[in-house]
Amino acid sequence: MAHKAYMAIDMGASSGRHVVGRFDGQKIELEEVYRFENGAVDVAGSLHWDLLGLWSNVSQGLRAAAALSEPITSIGVDTWGVDFGLLGRDDVLLGNPYHYRDSRTDNLMEKAFQICSKENIFAKTGLQFLQFNSLYQLLAMKNCNSVLLEMSESLLFMADLFNWLLTGAKCNEMTMATTSQFYNPLEKDWATDLLQAFGLPCNILETIAQPGTNLGALRPSISEACGLKADVVLPGTHDTASAVMAVPAQSQPGARPDWCYISLGTWALMGLESPTPMVNDLVMQHGFTNEGGVGDTTRLLKNIAGMWVIQECRRRWNQDGRNLDWEDLNQMSAAAPSLVSFIDPDAKMFLAPSDMPEAIRQFCSDTGQPVPKNQGAVLRCALESLALKFRQVLGMCEALAGGRIETMHIVGGGTQNKQLCQAAANACGRRVVTGPIEATAIGNIMTQAVASGQVGSIAQAREVIKNSFEVEQYEPQDTGAWDDAYDKYLKVLG
Repeated sequence: MAHKAYMAIDMGASSGRHVVGRFDGQKIELEEVYRFENGAVDVAGSLHWDLLGLWSNVSQGLRAAAALSEPITSIGVDTWGVDFGLLGRDDVLLGNPYHYRDSRTDNLMEKAFQICSKENIFAKTGLQFLQFNSLYQLLAMKNCNSVLLEMSESLLFMADLFNWLLTGAKCNEMTMATTSQFYNPLEKDWATDLLQAFGLPCNILETIAQPGTNLGALRPSISEACGLKADVVLPGTHDTASAVMAVPAQSQPGARPDWCYISLGTWALMGLESPTPMVNDLVMQHGFTNEGGVGDTTRLLKNIAGMWVIQECRRRWNQDGRNLDWEDLNQMSAAAPSLVSFIDPDAKMFLAPSDMPEAIRQFCSDTGQPVPKNQGAVLRCALESLALKFRQVLGMCEALAGGRIETMHIVGGGTQNKQLCQAAANACGRRVVTGPIEATAIGNIMTQAVASGQVGSIAQAREVIKNSFEVEQYEPQDTGAWDDAYDKYLKVLG
C-alpha cells in the first residue's frame, strides 16, 4: 500500500500545531511541523480571539508543510467548540470572534429559562447547560442590539471559519454544530423552533456536513502563497470528537460500554461513546451532554474544568517573574502533603479569575478547610480535587451505562502529568490507561485516512492507533485514604 501523508491543523484554547501523519497502511508516524500560542485578547474590556493572528500562524504552518519532502494528501482542521464568527454580505468578516470566557453571558441562562424552560431546551438539544454555549452567546448579541448580528448572513464555528478561509466553502460541520445548544441530536438537524422562540435568526445557519466530507482544494491564492496543494477534508472538527476517535479501545456494536474516556487538556471531557443520543431526565440531572462523534456515534459526556486551574496558577506565578515550567510544578506539588483540602474545579469562581491561586485559597477558607500555605499545596489541592471530580463523574457514567466501568482511558496532553493520572486511578479505584498524547491530531488524521479509503472503518483506525502508539497503565493505590477523602470532598461540595 502506498504511503500517504495527512496533516492536522489542531488548534486548542492555549496553543495550536500543524501535525503531519505518515501512514504506511499499518502504522502511523507523527511529525509536528509548526506550533504557535493561542489565548484570549482583552479588547476594551471584552475577550476575543485574535482571528487574524491565528490565520497568519495557520498560513505559516502550511508553508512549513510545503517544505517537506512528500506531498500532503489532505488537511483537516479541528478547534475548540461553541465560539463562532459571523460573515456579512459578500462574505465580509464581521469582527473578531468572542472568547467563550467573556463575561457578556454571565447570568444569561437564568434569563433564557424565563423565555423557554430549561426542560424544554434540554428536550430539544440534549446539551449540558453552560453559560458560554453558542445559544447564549447569540442571545447576548440580540439583547444588546448587536449591529453585527443584524448584518450577519452566515454563522461559522471556529473550525468552519478556518475551513472557509482555506477553501471558500461554507458549512457547519456536525460535531461542532452539536456544541451550540441549538442542534437537535434526535432529529439530526438544527433546532430552528428553539431559535425562533428566542427571536434569533435561523437563516445564518449553514448546511450541516459530516466528518469525512471533502471540501475541495485550497484556494488558488493560498496554494500559490504557501507552495502547497492539498484538499481539505472534515475530521470531527470539534477537538474532543477527534480525540475520542483516537481512544485505543474496543467496543462491540450495541454492547454496554465497559470503558469511559477523559480527553484531558484545558478542559477535561469525560464520558461514554454511545451508538445513539440519550435525552432523558437522568442525563439532564447529571448535567451530561449529547455531542456528535465521528462514525455516527454520540459523545455522552460532561465538561470538567481540566488543566485550566493548573495552567492559570502557572500563568499567575510567572507574571511575578518565577518562570516556572511544568516539571517545576510537578515537583512542587509532589512535595506538598496529600489529601488536605479540596475545591470544586467547576465552581463559577474558577471560570476566569484574575488570580487563580488566590481563588483556590479563598474557596478553601470559605468552606472551612485548611488554606494552602504555599504554591505546592495550592497545586496539590487542585490536582487531587480534579481526580476526585473524575470519581464523581465516573459514578454518573456508570449510572448512565447501567453497569460498572472497568477502564478509564485518558488521552491528550494532560496525560503527561503522571501525578494526576495516578491520582485518578487512586481516587476512582479503576485501571487508568493513558495515551496517545496527541489524540486530537491523531483522530483528525485517521478520519482523513478513512475518508481517503486507505483505512476501511473507525474500528480499523483504532487498531492502527493501538499498534502505533505506546500507552501507560496506572493501577489504584491507597484506595482507603482516597475513599475517606472523597467523603470529605462531597461535604465540601455540599
